[in-house]
Amino acid sequence: MPTGKVKWFDAEKGFGFLSQEDGPDVYVRSDALPEGTPTLKPGTRVEFGIAQGRRGDQALQVRIIDAPASVARNQRQAQKKRPDEMVAIVEDLIRLLDGVGEAYRHDRHPDRRTSAPVAKLLRALADELES
Repeated sequence: MPTGKVKWFDAEKGFGFLSQEDGPDVYVRSDALPEGTPTLKPGTRVEFGIAQGRRGDQALQVRIIDAPASVARNQRQAQKKRPDEMVAIVEDLIRLLDGVGEAYRHDRHPDRRTSAPVAKLLRALADELES
């Protein structure tokens, strides 16, 4: 199986490109990613099958070999927030989540302007809690 690295991947559009070690770039769709993997980070080493698509080579059955180290995560671990700073962050997040919950109580999903920042804050809080 060919190997390479993720050149770029747009999770919102559901596709990207892989750079082969010995060959041209290969188109990859989100349905070729491993189950439970919604996106790929640039620089991630992958192994994949190739099929001829309408517009050239297309990756099939992508398997992640080695994900790049997260510089941001390493920096966050070195700069862990103080507990008094975390109180304000958690309380603000609770208020935002109450707004999201209110939308669900009215039988609708929160709009993208609201949900995207909340998701970003939840990921940042999870990283902080794990560090």
